[in-house]
Amino acid sequence: MKNLISGFLMALLGATVSLGIYKYIEPKIVILPNEKEQAKATSVNYVRAEPTLGVDYTTAAELTVNGVVHVKTEGTVEYNQRGFDPFKELLYGNGNYNQKYIQPVKGAGSGVIISPDGYIVTNNHVIEKADQIKITLNNKKTYDAKVIGTDPTTDLALLKIEEDGLPYVSYGNSDQIRVGEWVLAVGNPFNLTSTVTAGIVSAKGRDIDILSNDPFTGNSSIESFIQTDAAVNPGNSGGALVNTKGELIGINAAIKSNTGSFTGYSFAIPSNIVKKVVRDLKEFGNVQRAFIGVQIRNIDEELAKENNIDDFNGIYVTELIENGSAKEAGIIKGDIIKEVEGVKVNSATELQAKVGEYRPGDRISIKLVRNGKSIEKEVLLKNMEGNTAIISNSDNQLMKALGAKFSELDDELKDALDLDGGAQVESLFSGKFKNAGIKEGFIITKVDKTSIKNPEILLNLLSQKKDEGILIQGLYPNGQEAYYGVGM
Repeated sequence: MKNLISGFLMALLGATVSLGIYKYIEPKIVILPNEKEQAKATSVNYVRAEPTLGVDYTTAAELTVNGVVHVKTEGTVEYNQRGFDPFKELLYGNGNYNQKYIQPVKGAGSGVIISPDGYIVTNNHVIEKADQIKITLNNKKTYDAKVIGTDPTTDLALLKIEEDGLPYVSYGNSDQIRVGEWVLAVGNPFNLTSTVTAGIVSAKGRDIDILSNDPFTGNSSIESFIQTDAAVNPGNSGGALVNTKGELIGINAAIKSNTGSFTGYSFAIPSNIVKKVVRDLKEFGNVQRAFIGVQIRNIDEELAKENNIDDFNGIYVTELIENGSAKEAGIIKGDIIKEVEGVKVNSATELQAKVGEYRPGDRISIKLVRNGKSIEKEVLLKNMEGNTAIISNSDNQLMKALGAKFSELDDELKDALDLDGGAQVESLFSGKFKNAGIKEGFIITKVDKTSIKNPEILLNLLSQKKDEGILIQGLYPNGQEAYYGVGM
């Protein structure tokens, strides 16, 4: 009996020790609290991949998917094929050929409804080669769309369908977004309609050098993209980037990839630029670009050492344009621009994008530092021509059709050629003038016996010659006279 009791006590002691060891080494289980139990829970912060608890991303997605449309395009591309045919060489003694082909092309992308009466914003590159544009809503209804206007310098286009009471996406303020903020991308990648992906804002003010300047207006491209890691693929172009409230903060435009598919980087045009471009296209048919009239440079270590600059934030003014807005406002070379309308600017792209939100004739507040002191200046913005006038879309379209940009003659050239005026062909592109044989530098002095004193008179006259043939008379800078017939 004594041995039995001793054995029992030894077993009980072993079990107690084993249980103690297990309790000491067992893994701790932390249960994430729900909203009702959150007040009772211990405050522990984890690094995690999911968005903050309590934010309703389903509502943001539902507010957006019905306002994002599927854009399908059809058009044609004309190209030349040059080659050598040995059989033609054998038969005719000339085997060289230059064959013109017209190839049909189809495209697809996304668009965002921005008002209930059928205005839709998308990328210019989605519709630029289109002869026909079809819009399909999330409810599967399809409409023909017309182009209200395009702006290649921001890669934006405004479309219109004839419908009312449409669901639309409201604008947010892209200046207020922060790096690390959660966003949703909504579009139609690979024809998978109404696809929603999530990510964070990875960076702001990115310049990825994909847009070209407009040779006709002289407008430079604006690249100040929002970079995100939300998955974006071909077909997402023109779709919405929204914040967690479902507000439009960008139009998805590009990805950075070696494969053509998403590899972690996507780029969107900020909504504040979109809003301004859309407003201009609706009112004028083209974008009214504003300039402050400065040449600028990002502050780097070399520039800071040369000019004893301690703070690398801001943009350094290297030169001022004569009669430009900045010079008239009292800004001088060496000033460091810190803020535009209360928004900090730390790169040339950020400054360009912020100024690009305004029109010629607008007044903006610019904060700058001069010799260590903070100064505020009010600047009256001007257009590329140095005034505050609205630039006509008809002139812009006419120059594109002609394929030419014009300039006034300087006094030296007038004296050398004994002219009292004229319109000189400054640049030539594909168009009617190049097809007629006109070359750069040609000075137009008469059109159908009407004297031409300057480019404005030329454009006014040509705009009245629609569907007519005209005779252009002039000379080249070497004095050689020439005549050209051009069909308008």
